[in-house]
Amino acid sequence: MTSATRQPETPAAALPPRLIATDLDGTLLRDDKSVSPRTVAALAAAEEAGIEVFFVTGRPARWMDVVSDHVHGHGLAICGNGAAVVDLHGGPGSHRFVKVRELERDNALDAVRLLREAAPGTVYAVEQTYGFYQEPAYPKLHLEIPDSLASAERLLAPDAPGAGEPVLKILAFHPTLDPDAFLATARLAIGDRATVTRSSPSALLEISGPDVSKASTLALCCAERGISPAEVVAFGDMPNDVEMLTWAGRSYAMGNAHPDVIAAASGQTVANNEDGVAVVIEKLLAERG
Repeated sequence: MTSATRQPETPAAALPPRLIATDLDGTLLRDDKSVSPRTVAALAAAEEAGIEVFFVTGRPARWMDVVSDHVHGHGLAICGNGAAVVDLHGGPGSHRFVKVRELERDNALDAVRLLREAAPGTVYAVEQTYGFYQEPAYPKLHLEIPDSLASAERLLAPDAPGAGEPVLKILAFHPTLDPDAFLATARLAIGDRATVTRSSPSALLEISGPDVSKASTLALCCAERGISPAEVVAFGDMPNDVEMLTWAGRSYAMGNAHPDVIAAASGQTVANNEDGVAVVIEKLLAERG
């Protein structure tokens, strides 16, 4: 579903875009987490031209208020690196889960155990559909109060708080390791039990269910609409965007992107603070005439 093979450039260029898939932090959003007036106008113009816009982010659904005023048409967003498709039409705090691709607790426990062995000192948090839980030593990275404090093993137990809720992803933080080295270590240790990626500049990993990624969930949403990869334009800046940028017919790394993202994308635009997504959308719409 998320083939790492680059889609042919010529067919992609020959087909007008039907869907724009854009990451948020470091991509659509400026560093102050705002959506610029230019970007707001570009998104609205794309939707008016009949091009669907999907926000595709590592953020949980409860952090989507930043773009809920800019949702058009279908109103759907892909959250948690592909773990959930959320309807944002209800506005802030009123989102509805349309699709959930959970991380089974047995897989999550395996991932925790294997990464503890491979990278001693790793601390964890657990992201569920409506709850957020963390270990006591997990740093205050998310500006929110966790629903419960306990070891990851306890938080993932069958009788844990929130045990009836699906687990969307676990977060793994290491206080001293290089972020890319930590990612490589985790992928080797965990293998196919889960999908491991990162979107933070710190050594913070995001661990989802096997084969769950922005790309695989976007592919499902596109298939439901009869949209081919060649009709998708994607934007991103961090390793959790690589599969999506590889899958899409046309893709753009931001000017501030991670080197792996630049290598994966078929093109590059200017940085997020310079409205790089809007720059490309304006060009695409101008080409349509």
